[in-house]
Order: sequence, then structure tokens, then C-alpha cells
Amino acid sequence: MLNLFEDESQQGYIIGIVTHVVFQTNTSFFKVLSVEIQESDLTSLTSITITGNFADLKDDISYKFYGQIKEHPKYGEQFQAINYEVLKPETIEGLVTYLSGADFVGIGKATAQKIVAQLGNDCLEILTNHPEKIAQLNISQKQKESLKQGIEKTTGIETILFKLGELGFSKTMINKILNQYQEKTLEILNTDPYRLVLEIEGIGFNRADKIAAQLGLQHDCKQRIQAAFFYVLYDHCLASGDTYLQADLLVDRVLELLMHGQNQLISIQKVTEQLVELAFDKKIIVIKDKVYPKKFYQAEVDITQNLARLNTQVDEQKQYSREDIMQTLAKVEKMFDVTYDEIQKKAIMKALQSPVFLLTGGPGTGKTTIINGIVAVYALLNDIDLGKSHQAHFPILLAAPTGRAAKRMSETTGLNAVTIHRLLGLSGYDIDSEPNDLEGSLLIIDETSMVDVELMSLLLQSTPSDMQVIFVGDKNQLPSVGPGQVFADLLASQCLAKEELVKIYRQSDSSSIATLAAQIKQGQWPTDLTAKKGDRSFIACQATQVADILKQVVQVALKKGNQAKDIQVLAPMYRGQAGIDALNKMLQELFNPLTKRKKELAFNENQTLRIGDRVLQLVNDPENNVFNGDIGKVIGLELAQDKNESDKIIVSFDQNEVTYERKDWHNLALAYCMSIHKSQGGEFPIVILPMVSQYKRMLARNLLYTAITRAKDKLILLGQQEAFLECINEDSSQRQTTLQQMLVQQFDESSIKDEKKANLLKEIYLTKDLIMSEAIDPLIGMKGLSPFDFMDEKSAAN
Repeated sequence: MLNLFEDESQQGYIIGIVTHVVFQTNTSFFKVLSVEIQESDLTSLTSITITGNFADLKDDISYKFYGQIKEHPKYGEQFQAINYEVLKPETIEGLVTYLSGADFVGIGKATAQKIVAQLGNDCLEILTNHPEKIAQLNISQKQKESLKQGIEKTTGIETILFKLGELGFSKTMINKILNQYQEKTLEILNTDPYRLVLEIEGIGFNRADKIAAQLGLQHDCKQRIQAAFFYVLYDHCLASGDTYLQADLLVDRVLELLMHGQNQLISIQKVTEQLVELAFDKKIIVIKDKVYPKKFYQAEVDITQNLARLNTQVDEQKQYSREDIMQTLAKVEKMFDVTYDEIQKKAIMKALQSPVFLLTGGPGTGKTTIINGIVAVYALLNDIDLGKSHQAHFPILLAAPTGRAAKRMSETTGLNAVTIHRLLGLSGYDIDSEPNDLEGSLLIIDETSMVDVELMSLLLQSTPSDMQVIFVGDKNQLPSVGPGQVFADLLASQCLAKEELVKIYRQSDSSSIATLAAQIKQGQWPTDLTAKKGDRSFIACQATQVADILKQVVQVALKKGNQAKDIQVLAPMYRGQAGIDALNKMLQELFNPLTKRKKELAFNENQTLRIGDRVLQLVNDPENNVFNGDIGKVIGLELAQDKNESDKIIVSFDQNEVTYERKDWHNLALAYCMSIHKSQGGEFPIVILPMVSQYKRMLARNLLYTAITRAKDKLILLGQQEAFLECINEDSSQRQTTLQQMLVQQFDESSIKDEKKANLLKEIYLTKDLIMSEAIDPLIGMKGLSPFDFMDEKSAAN
């Protein structure tokens, strides 16, 4: 048995009968059991609580549980089981009772006695390991079928759970594997464990490799080599954000992984043969020297084709003249008491006259002002009542990648905005289900730099051809967490109408944050980085000093009358002395200290949660109207009063209360300090940013730029000047993608066809006299074209 616990001396077993199930989840096999102990090598107790993954458990049957006793902070001693087995009866009376039980329909005591008499006291072992023996029994065919099904039912899941636990899989992984393969789990494990790498997220190649080695699979077998290709390719793309890997690098890394796993050489010919086979079977995509995971390649293709579709399908009735737009814009200026300058007017004009439009700019450059102008002018031109934006089927759709970004969009526009996931009807991180088709006439997406290739692909697939689309974002911020750099590629392709804002509007004489961000964006070292300004300051310290300095800074800020909710600490990494986890624990004691009257709950590993704590939602949960990136406040901790209940955490997200049962606690994290990635799409009155050399592998210009631009009023920098300098010097914004090239190729081909159409349209005005006199060929400009080149899909179909 593989060891799941560090202290082997505390491992052992408990044999007992389950008296009742205290708690069980609906989505997994996890249960909390109350067990009457019959025998144990760990405790002299007569009963105990046992936790673990179990299938359906029967009354009056003895089970042997393997694991370790742990001390729960609330419930005391508990036995944490890693696996278990049914202790089958060994006496004749016990065997007869077992075989005539509820799991064996149609088999009474008389039939059970026949079975035991024919097979002996080892009958259960024989029936389990040699099911072919059932056919030889002197019982009816119906009883044989019942016996076979009963044996499979009572031993199948238990055997699978036992085997998975023996192989060292965690509770979470056991649930994933069982949900994926069900009763075929052992068959797959025994024949091709490498499928786990390909089909179950979170299972690495090395884990599958160890299982395969135990099964005796050859080190150069086809399954092993192909799994290595999948693992290296996907791991690289998910870690780097690239959508492909160079073929030579991929082969080198696969050879290294295969060699490292079993320390046996494999010929490069065998490895490349499997790469060719994977490409031939279209399980991965190989284009020249680039190798793509299939889904990322297809996403880039779909984005390209759908943008070409949207950019060429223009409804003539929705074409707004420059005169109409300028007259309406003048009305908007009077309505809102604003004056747009020429740059802003130009951006609004281009947006309204383009089927697809890109708007980019840094903080303070007026993106929100332009969005409001576009929406207001569009509404007036189309007789849309903006007061009805919360009603169903509103023609103007506003969305953003995260809940916080959508909320901010709602606040700045006064209109209803939602997450892209909610807009498409997707739940959690689910991007494999069919998205909703969008209904409306104008779609505006904010914080587009955060959208990865898969989500953008789904969004564009769901967008009808007659809908105008506007993408807004800051190209210099961190790219999406998932693969791709969609917004940057769209801008760089030069294929779509766009406008880049560079003039800073939102800056008073005493403000220097926007200027600092602009310098960092250009890769310039600010000579006044450490100078004290009205809205920012710098405090030099080492990584070991960050926590203490941060504590002092926060205390001073609170004494000056700043509210705790306005202070946000950002950091690049979770681990280490200056990491997010350590800083959150310190800040929790500072912002929300434990008192005698305050409840506390063990939240996750080495963390507790208290009423009043600031927490971050980590996944999208449309059913509860809470989304990845939302920040909430714990308003209740309900400790279970009954063994059949579960502890609950209640969090308020802007008056929306969400209750979390224990199984959902992993969806929350303390948010006094949060990652810079998670902060995207939000603004905070006061941002405190530590940056030290300990973060070395994360340091990059776009990381620093993103963090600084989260500060609305005050920015406090902590750490080492050399760490900030390394950020500025490290321009890691460029990912390996091919979306830009695909767009250029697609739109070049489209422009050729458009030119041919233009030539044809010029000749529509030929007169009969010109044709009859043969002065002009009536088919001029038609070389190589057919009527089908000018028909839409519907016409061609008809």
C-alpha cells in the first residue's frame, strides 16, 4: 500500500460496523461515519467517527478501514480512512445470511445454502475472482444473473476505491477518476493508466508512469510516449500562456521526461513516430515547426473566422452617417454636461461606424468616458431607453471577464453588466458546454486583455452577424491566465478598426500614479520612484521585513481615518515570507483579530475564518450570482449542532448572501492580500505593493504595470529597488501565438474578394448602349469569378 501519511507509525486499521452516516455529499463519495469498533490496532475506544470516500455502506456488515487517527479541533479524535474493504462472512451461517440479503434479489436462504454447499466456505472469494463459476451452479438462470449483479455491486466500487487509495490518489482525485470512468476504472488503470493524463485534469505524467511501471508496461510503449507528448504540450501552454510549442523543443522535452521517469533510453525515431501518429490522427495539430494542443489551435481558427464574419456582415440600415453621429453626440454632451475633445469624438465615431472596434488605453485615458458616449449616442440613434437595461432582451449587452470588472463596468456606465460566463450561460469554469446564442444589437466587452482564446472563441461563436462588437481594454496589462494574448493579437494584426488612447485625462496636479504607469509601460526607469509624492511613496525593505513594515503602514493608514475596506495589499506569489498566504494571516490579525466573543472556524490548511473577514471568490457560480474575483465579507459562521448537518460559512457580496457548505469552502480565500492576477478588473482607493527579489520568477513589466494601475488614490511601494528595476527590464508580455498571423491571412483574402466585389459593383451602371456597341466588355472584372462568389449562404442554399 502506498503511504499517504508522513508518520507511518500512526497508521493502522479499524474493524467495525457502521451505525449511521453522519454526513455525505451529493457530488462525491465523501462521507462521515459513526462506527462501532470491533477490533483495532490504534485505539481502545468502542466507537469512533471515520471520514473518507466510501460507496453505499450496509448495516450489519463488518468493514475494515485503513488509515490514521487525527485530532479534529472541534469533534476530537477521528479516523481518517484512505481505503477500506468489506469483511466477508466466513461461517456458513454468515455466508447464507449475506447471500440472501437485499443485494441479491430473488435469492432466499434455501438458495444461498445451495450455493455455499456447492462452493464451500470460500464461496465469496470464488464468486468475486472467478465469476464464470456462477454458470455451473445448480440454481435458476434468473438467480444466476442476480448473484452476478449482486457480487459486482457489493465488490465493484469498494474494490475501485481500495485500489485508488492504495495507489495514493487523494480524495478529490478519486472522485474525479470515478466520475470519469465509473465501473470501468480498474480496467483502464490496468490496461492504459496513461489515459488519466490525457483525460483527467490534475493528474501528472509521473503518477501515471509509476502505475504503468507496476503493471509492467514497456518503457517505450505507444501509450507512454503519446501521454508524454500530451503532458509536455499542455503543461507548457498552460504554464506559459503560449498556444503552441516548437516541435524540436517538444521532442527534446518529451525525451527528457521519458528518460527521467524510468531511466531507460528511448530512440528519437520511436518518439517522433508517435508525434507523427498523433498528428495524423488529429489528436494534436502540427503546422510546419509548430505543435498545438488541438483545442487551442481550433480556438484561434474560430476567433479568426468569426471576426471575419462579424467584420463583413454589415446591416445597411444600421449605417450611421458622420453627420447623424455628430448631431447626436452634441445632444449627449448637453445631457451629461460634458465636452468631448477631438480624440474622444474620433473614437466614438469609429466605434459606431465599425462592425468590430477595438479601444485600448491606460488608466486615466478616458476609456469609460468613451464607452458612456458610445452607449448614449447608440441609444439615441436607435430609440433605446437606457433605463430598461436590467430588463430581458435589452439590445445593448455589457460584459467583462470577472465579477469585479463587471460590477465596475455597471458602476461607471449605470447599466447592467455581467460576466462573460453568465452572458453565455456557462457555469463555473465550464467551457465545454454549449453557450447561449446572444440576442441584441450592440455588445461591449471590457477588460478584454483578460480573455483567453477558449473563452473568446465561445463568445464570438455566440455573437450574431448583425451585432456590433466593441472590445475595450489595456493592452499593457497582464494577459489572460489561460493561453493566448487575444486582445494584443487583435490590435497588432491591424485588421480591425481601432483607437489607442494615450492622453491622460484623469490626473490632478498632485497625482503621479498614471505618469508612473506610463513610464513603466514604456520600459523607462522612473528617476523619482523612491521620492515621496502626494499620492505615492516608497519604503525600502528586505523580504524578511515586508510583513513588519506592511503592518506598520496599515496601522498608520487606519489611524489617519482610512477604512479597512479601502486598503488592498497585492503580491505576485503565494509562498514565502512575503507571500500572499503569510501576509493574509498577519493582516487578518490586524484587520479582524480574534476575540472571546468572535467565532472562528478552521477554514483550510493552516488558515482560519472569522466573522468580518474579507474573502475572495475563486470560481464562477452563476446559480448563486457570485463570480471569480468577487470580494465579499463573512457575515456568519454556522457550526453544526447536529451530526447530520455541516458547518456553514455565510458571505455577503454587495447584499447578495451566499451560503457555503464545507464541500465548497475551497472556492474561497482570504483577500486582505490578493494576487495581482486576481486584482485585474478592479480598482482600490489604497494599494500597498510589496516587490522583492524573492518573487524573481514572477517579476515582469506587465505585472508591475497591472499592480500599479489598480491604485485609484494612493500607492505605497515596499521592497527592493532592484526588484522593481527587474520588473521594468523584463518585458515578458509576448506569448507564442498565431492568432495575429491567422487574422492577417484571413483578412488579406477577404480584402481581395472585397476588391473584386467593388470592381463588379462599378460595372453595374453599364448602359445598354455601351454593351451593344461593344465599347466595354459586360464581364469586365469577372475573370475567375462565378455568381456564387457574391451570394450569401442563404441564397446559395436556395
